[in-house]
Amino acid sequence: MSQWETRQVGRTELRVTTIGLGTATMGGSRIPVTRAEGEAIVDAAWNAGVRYVDTAPFYGVGAAEHRVGDALRDRPRNEWVLSTKVGRLLRPSTKAGASPSADGRLAPMPFDVLYDYSYDAIMRSVEDSYQRLGLAKIDILYVHDIGVYQHGPETNAIHIKALRESGYKALDELRRNKVVSAIGIGVNEKEVLIEALGFGDWDAFLLAGRYTLLEQGPLDDLLPMCAARGTSIVVGGPLNSGILAGRDTWNYATAPAEVVERVKKLQAVCDAHNVPLPAAALQFPLAHPVVCAIIPGPRTAAEFDQNLPLFRQAIPAGLWSDLRSAGLLHPNAPTPA
Repeated sequence: MSQWETRQVGRTELRVTTIGLGTATMGGSRIPVTRAEGEAIVDAAWNAGVRYVDTAPFYGVGAAEHRVGDALRDRPRNEWVLSTKVGRLLRPSTKAGASPSADGRLAPMPFDVLYDYSYDAIMRSVEDSYQRLGLAKIDILYVHDIGVYQHGPETNAIHIKALRESGYKALDELRRNKVVSAIGIGVNEKEVLIEALGFGDWDAFLLAGRYTLLEQGPLDDLLPMCAARGTSIVVGGPLNSGILAGRDTWNYATAPAEVVERVKKLQAVCDAHNVPLPAAALQFPLAHPVVCAIIPGPRTAAEFDQNLPLFRQAIPAGLWSDLRSAGLLHPNAPTPA
């Protein structure tokens, strides 16, 4: 079993392993994943020393929470940290059989999704998650997929108002009453996190795909703000939906030409130093002091095991300096020692 560094979550007493497990894929919404296969992914992460697991009701419309709970229920509860999310309620589907949604997602379990960021919905969502997980403790609670990227400007204005005036009260109450130890937001865009810092005291943000070897825009605004506020960042999607691991997907869709071209330039520098591109991508975000963990989401237990050496891959300092010289790294981007 590997011994991973642990880092503090915001100003809380929680500490997470710098390598966590994302469970979006094992929910089975993108590719079919059986219950046994999903639990095997969690077991592989546990056996490798990973002690932070992130899940959500949306992943497999309930399936991921079931699998995470089943896989971890008998593990000593004081040895690991769990995060899940609110913002969507699952309602029994009236449709005959599971069918793909408009964006192609599969529905492994017979539920429809309802967005709701209000006080009552967040309280209901937490209770539902406890039931699906079969656990008595959730450590970190993130507000899931709020923002213009997800909802468009008009609908998001309604959701943000509900969160600011109603839902945040539920989150703060859950934290004060120690139902959860930390609260935050989990999204794919930085703008809504910057807005949320204006009306809430947040322990951690889960930011997927925006602070990576490919993209470092948050260095201009969000990351300095988080440093000043004592808010940690968990980096989701450190491989940018697979484009940094040799696949053709970025932001959950086929990568556009300009992204493909930038990845080719990153690849060329890595090749010149005999370093796998995914190794550089997985190690890069952790160099920033506000980042407490990265949570890649393997498709199988075998993929998780195959990726383990990438976290330990020796990377020469010259690789980072060459990336910076080529204009592929933000001038202020910290790099691994």
